[in-house]
Amino acid sequence: MVTVVLEKLLINKTRKILAKKIEAEESQLTSTLSPTRVSFRLEFLLGKRVESIGAMALPRRRNLYYHRLRFLVMVISAISGALLVLFAILTFLAPSPNESEHFHLRHHQTSFNAVVDDPVTNGDSVFRIPSSGGKLDRDIWSSRNAKFFYGCKAEAVRHPNRYLAIATSGGLNQQRTGITDAVVAARILNATLVVPKLDQKSFWKDSSNFSEIFDIDWFISFLSKDVKIVKQLPKRKGKTWTPYTMRVPRRCSERCYQNRVLPVLLKRHNAVQLNKFDYRLANKLDTDLQKLRCRVNYHALKFADPILEMGKLLVHRMRMRSKHYIALHLRFEPDMLAFSGCDYGGGEKERNELGAIRKRWKTLHKNNPDKQRRQGKCPLTPEEVGLMLRALGYGSEVHIYVASGEVYGGEETLRPLKALFPNFYSKDTIATKEELEPFSSFSSRMAALDFIVCNESDVFVTNNNGNMARMLAGRRKYFGHKPTIRPNAKKLYRLFLSRSNMTWEEFASRVRTFQRAFMGEPKEVRPGRGEFHENPSTCICEDSEAREKAKADSRHRKHGKLDDSSRKDVMLSHDQNDYVYNDEPEWPDLDDGEDQSGPQEKRLYNVTGLDYDAVISDEPELEVMLSD
Repeated sequence: MVTVVLEKLLINKTRKILAKKIEAEESQLTSTLSPTRVSFRLEFLLGKRVESIGAMALPRRRNLYYHRLRFLVMVISAISGALLVLFAILTFLAPSPNESEHFHLRHHQTSFNAVVDDPVTNGDSVFRIPSSGGKLDRDIWSSRNAKFFYGCKAEAVRHPNRYLAIATSGGLNQQRTGITDAVVAARILNATLVVPKLDQKSFWKDSSNFSEIFDIDWFISFLSKDVKIVKQLPKRKGKTWTPYTMRVPRRCSERCYQNRVLPVLLKRHNAVQLNKFDYRLANKLDTDLQKLRCRVNYHALKFADPILEMGKLLVHRMRMRSKHYIALHLRFEPDMLAFSGCDYGGGEKERNELGAIRKRWKTLHKNNPDKQRRQGKCPLTPEEVGLMLRALGYGSEVHIYVASGEVYGGEETLRPLKALFPNFYSKDTIATKEELEPFSSFSSRMAALDFIVCNESDVFVTNNNGNMARMLAGRRKYFGHKPTIRPNAKKLYRLFLSRSNMTWEEFASRVRTFQRAFMGEPKEVRPGRGEFHENPSTCICEDSEAREKAKADSRHRKHGKLDDSSRKDVMLSHDQNDYVYNDEPEWPDLDDGEDQSGPQEKRLYNVTGLDYDAVISDEPELEVMLSD
């Protein structure tokens, strides 16, 4: 390539020189010769020059190739010599292989007492794995700083001079939710909680204070490691300390409390009272706060001794009559029916009576009764409840305890239910007036007695989704998933309408199908869905080992020598293990929103009945009356 370039340069240079000479000769000839002779002369001279250049180029090219080859050989020889010298120097300086292995062996022998042959290596290798771990400067069976760390529980409070007071609202069970959430709110604000004030002015007109319903000393001592609680605000400079009063939105989240209440608590003399405290805490919280809710609701809130003793007496009398009993929360009072806007087959008389009651609340609009029934928003009639229970397998010999106020229609309405279940009781029929006298003038104490009997029942049946139903459903899940039946009113509606056109066997089969996932079995409601007090999934653990053992036993029995009835029982147990979630929509939650006081009418998460206590209206009496 270089030769070609040099040749081209030489030719170009020659041409330039030749061109100059030709010009000179041309100018000389032009002056002496004619144009024709001049042209011939130029052609002759050019041909002679080209022949001369061709003859000179060949020996020069050969000479150039020779010099280039000679130079390349010299460069290669120099590089090879340098590499040989470098290799010789490295060989001289590097230690021998035997010395290296002996050095490593001496190093290992200083740390280990004995060695064993390496099973992986072959030949005469001296690399061996020690049989002992050697002596180290630490304990291999523990962490170096383990004694300085431990699993910590939440401290009671860091600011003992910061106080949170609560004024609850509603009936017994609505107030119970408020008390539970008040403890969690105090924990969020890192404040000392003053024992909550119970609602004594609303529809219920119950003058009972906290200590007359609950064991106040147990409440304070049980939660002492979670939140500091005092019975009343201390005096300030010898005078009664009046806290700053305010309200928080419904479903107020942890951040909501920190943004809305904490600044006020710090600026208003470190004492704040939250009024009308019912459902003022978000449904979804951190796991630790949810578990605190469970500790309050299921362990710290224990009824006062007089209520507890009377409740146990009522349970004992039910047990004396039968080994098992059903508790039914009927909720078929006139006010409930008027609020629902449903038609219960009483004709013009019923519409006039319930319509008159409904007019007391200006915020209630006229509803379409058929639409309400189709959407499952109407409580079942006592007769429909009885038919459902019979279809689910409960015979006429079963004893039923009814927790209910005044039933609309009285004995006439109850007659079909009593015909199906003659063993029909209430606290008024199993206790004397004298025994109930200390409680009969106080609605919350009477409700507490019903709560105890329903909680201790073998099966609890609820006919609406009020506070008592939800609180009991959650409690029964927490303490072993005792059966809690909730009518799937949305599916049962058409079945009751068309029952005269089918056999009992077909009717009963459909009831059992519709009620699957509404029977209080574990995992009927997906974790995190629903109202937390009804579905406290965060606080419920599964014994996986026991469950696997039960499955193994069932499989063993299934393949053993069983009669037909036993085989059916095994198959049924397997069916129950296949969890079926019910079709309840999820309870909406505004945990992260600042405006957390949106309309609660849209929060009807339970399709089996009205979420009465979730209604926010301008009629406080309506909201409170329908809560339990």
